[in-house]
Amino acid sequence: MKKAELVFIPTPAMGHLVSTVEFAKLLVTRNHQLFITILLTKVPFDSKVEYYIDSLSASSSISQRISFIVLPYQEHTSIDANPLVFITSFMEDKKPHVKNALSNHFHHSKEAAATGSDSPRLAGLVVDMFSTAMIDVANELGVPSYVYFTSGAGYLGLLFQLLSIDATVLYKKDFSTSTTELISSSFENPVPVSVLPDIFLEKVSAEIVVSHARKIRETKGVVVNTFMELESHAIHSLLLDGTYPSLYPIGPIISLKSNNFSDAGYSRSDILNWLDEQPPSSVLFLCFGSTGSFSENQVEEISTALENCGIRFLWSLRQPPLKENKEFLPCDYEDPKQVLSQEFLDRTARIGKIIGWAPQVDILSHGAIGGFVSHCGWNSILESIWFGVPIAAWPVEAEQQLNAFQLVKELGLAVEIKLDYRNNTSLYDQNEDGIVSAQQIELGIKRLMGLDNEARNKIKLMSEKCKKALKDGGSSHSSLNNLIKAVMDV
Repeated sequence: MKKAELVFIPTPAMGHLVSTVEFAKLLVTRNHQLFITILLTKVPFDSKVEYYIDSLSASSSISQRISFIVLPYQEHTSIDANPLVFITSFMEDKKPHVKNALSNHFHHSKEAAATGSDSPRLAGLVVDMFSTAMIDVANELGVPSYVYFTSGAGYLGLLFQLLSIDATVLYKKDFSTSTTELISSSFENPVPVSVLPDIFLEKVSAEIVVSHARKIRETKGVVVNTFMELESHAIHSLLLDGTYPSLYPIGPIISLKSNNFSDAGYSRSDILNWLDEQPPSSVLFLCFGSTGSFSENQVEEISTALENCGIRFLWSLRQPPLKENKEFLPCDYEDPKQVLSQEFLDRTARIGKIIGWAPQVDILSHGAIGGFVSHCGWNSILESIWFGVPIAAWPVEAEQQLNAFQLVKELGLAVEIKLDYRNNTSLYDQNEDGIVSAQQIELGIKRLMGLDNEARNKIKLMSEKCKKALKDGGSSHSSLNNLIKAVMDV
């Protein structure tokens, strides 16, 4: 079998980058004739992405058959407040750099081949779900393109459904604020409009996401970070349709190695040492992802709920972006007293710990963790399932509301705090200021940490299934073999 090379073009966001690298490692482990080059690009406002890219490009220990090319940095003149608008435009502007990088890379490969070296052929481009502009580059090169979809199959099915309906109805105010439900073949239950992703409910974003879905339909295959046992209904609906590209559910793809990117010196060892002192399954972990943060009023409601519950907790508390400093992502508080009262900190000192950026994998894998209040980002969901930790769903943005609906209503793997929460809006059923009350938070926490929590038993069983899916003969193992065969047979 001849050597083949895939070029990966991920979106420069931590959840996408880490997952992409793990996917690449899985591929080269499975087939020794396969080589991968990952094109990396930095964004002007995310120091964690920059640090991660620098560490990847300097590393020689990942694999001899995975290489990294850092694309030239250029100042992006229009940093739009809408993340989807920004990242779509940003990746579109990177097309000339990608073409140039590929031209140089494969020119050197041809020179090596001329001297007798057995250089791999370019077998295709694997682009991120938000990097679909690069499908045009693959077409120009005359090679197949694949999409790596870092969310779930249910969301993918809903994206494809947008192509067959009038998407403009989704962002009409009378529709988006109603109790209307959407019938989707990728979900067993009708989907309330209130849990549709934010990007479906705003005109510019809806048009962009439809364009991404249309480009994904052009590809040879879609690799989804999920597994059959988790999303059997959604996966079967996509497979049965017959009009979509080949589908490869190969998950869960997660990194079992934590990165500690704390801005304020929170120590990973300090966190784990504290957990070591707690009883098994007694600690509630609260974390809302790399972009999750709350107003001071909402933080006060959370602190009241935690104190009323009287349970042990580990809270990853992050400061909202400082717009006056042109920051776009949350950062760590220098001192939790900036937002929490000294009285609260004193009263909960023996049972609670406040941290900033969290080494999430290390925390979820610890035996002291008994529950996870989560924003329901897809990577966090997969990590929670892997370690068998039940979730209390509190989505914040993007497709997280849909993920939360799926976890609670479709799969029974989580309990609800607030499925249709929208940070800094009052479109949905919160109170006038968009605040979830301490009483509602407390109720969700008590359901989550209760011994009779059915979600706890279900997620333990799903944890076993996800690990079996990756083993020889498992559903994801077989799907990955099918993908490799498709790549190598071209």
